[in-house]
Amino acid sequence: MSLKATKPEMTSSSLVELLRLFESNMIQVWLDGGWGVDALLQTQTRVHKDVDIIVSILDVPKLQELLGIEGFSVQEGEPPNSFVLANGVGLEVDVHAVSFDDDGNGVYRMQDGEDWIYPVEGFSGHGIVREISVKCLSPTVQVLCHAHGYIPVEKDFCDMELLAEKFGVELPSQLRRCLL
Repeated sequence: MSLKATKPEMTSSSLVELLRLFESNMIQVWLDGGWGVDALLQTQTRVHKDVDIIVSILDVPKLQELLGIEGFSVQEGEPPNSFVLANGVGLEVDVHAVSFDDDGNGVYRMQDGEDWIYPVEGFSGHGIVREISVKCLSPTVQVLCHAHGYIPVEKDFCDMELLAEKFGVELPSQLRRCLL
């Protein structure tokens, strides 16, 4: 396998390659962030520098080992909870590892030591990347994540407005500013 990028960008083909690698090694992931939004919209709306994934904390060692074989190493953060893996040629995987509670909620320990709870219904999202069905956070939980404990930038405002338009998700006032 050759997971390389010609420029610092997570292309849809590189993403699909990564997702197939995870699937073939029985690592379940959900897309979050920009690629999660684009998967829900079933079209790529912008260039992505990375992919944000949510994964069970129990799968982190296997994920690190697999991506290590592909040339990825920890660039920031601290495994097993919140960290970024990069391969030195432009691909980055931003890992948000969760422990699932008895109700199926994902408990994510952020870099500041605080816990963020991904509600169980958030793991019901499904999208399409390059005609491949993928799991991702639901539109409502994507908005929830961007509205709390996160300082959105212009691309985030635009992503959230696209979700609101397509899925009727109500946006909090702090997420209503697309300058496009």
